[in-house]
Amino acid sequence: MAACAQTAAAALSTEQAKAVLAEVIKAFGSPENAQRMDEARDNACNDMGKMLQFLLPVATQIQQDVIKAYGFSNDGEGRGAAGPWRERRCSQCSLPTFCFPFAGVLKFARLIKSYESQDPEIASMSGKLKALFLPPMTLPSHGGSTGGVATS
Repeated sequence: MAACAQTAAAALSTEQAKAVLAEVIKAFGSPENAQRMDEARDNACNDMGKMLQFLLPVATQIQQDVIKAYGFSNDGEGRGAAGPWRERRCSQCSLPTFCFPFAGVLKFARLIKSYESQDPEIASMSGKLKALFLPPMTLPSHGGSTGGVATS
């Protein structure tokens, strides 16, 4: 059975993926986008919930502006009556498909993730991209404490 066209991501070679990643990273450095990201960070005030509310949408839009030229369409653009998700029918199989406003960014992220284990340069670039808009994750340390046991 052939794969449904609605679920297939745009195909890029590893070299093309590197070029698109470089272009996305460069887009974050433009003065206009850097200002937008700074404003979103200021509005978020280091609060994870507010980062999701203010920073992530700006970062997603910056990426979408670049990757749409490479076939990663914004399938569900606009809000339907039920919010950001809307139902449509697949053109090949006629089954219902639910689209998210930034579906292209999700497809691009999945494609890049699939290349990360194959190409260290893509893995490095992907890490740089994530660092532009995701806060560093710190794990609680489990060492250094004696767990309530007295030591002498």
